[in-house]
Amino acid sequence: MPEAVWDKELFPEPVVRRFGPVVTGRFLNYLAGYTRELKVDQPILMLVFVAATTAQLVGTALLTLVRGAAGKGATRRKFKELKKGPEFLVTPMRIRGDDGQLYEMELHGHVGQSAIIRQDHVQVTVRRQKDPQLQPRVERIVNITTQQVIEPHPPTIWSHLGPGMLLQAIAGLLIIALAVTAWVVLQ
Repeated sequence: MPEAVWDKELFPEPVVRRFGPVVTGRFLNYLAGYTRELKVDQPILMLVFVAATTAQLVGTALLTLVRGAAGKGATRRKFKELKKGPEFLVTPMRIRGDDGQLYEMELHGHVGQSAIIRQDHVQVTVRRQKDPQLQPRVERIVNITTQQVIEPHPPTIWSHLGPGMLLQAIAGLLIIALAVTAWVVLQ
């Protein structure tokens, strides 16, 4: 009687979810990447947007007084565009752990494809994501074979808003604080 053959197409090898903190093993491959949108918290966005708009309005008023006409400033992104949030690359990757198990995790952001090649011995630091349905997220990869440390950097809300808007928001908060202080003192 012939032995039973494991049909890998019909019954693929189970993938283990290891939330970790560290998974050590051999890098197998990257799976097809896709984009995911970063969610933006509304209260933070509203605060930054209102403060930046305040600074922009005061700046436009000062330019009008100095020049006699409103200057042409840089166009700002609309609130709807800012609310959408940035998209970032998600690349699932697989590792054969030192214990023989197959682990799948998500790499957020861009990492050079040649930084890790098939069968490199790696040590991956992972953490759980907010959505329990998602694979753990890669925080740091140490390629033991090449002694290279790789840290992916996905976008944040602050990189999405940009330094110009953040500086305007800081100026706007100072203007609002000065206006409130002056109003309290004059009352």
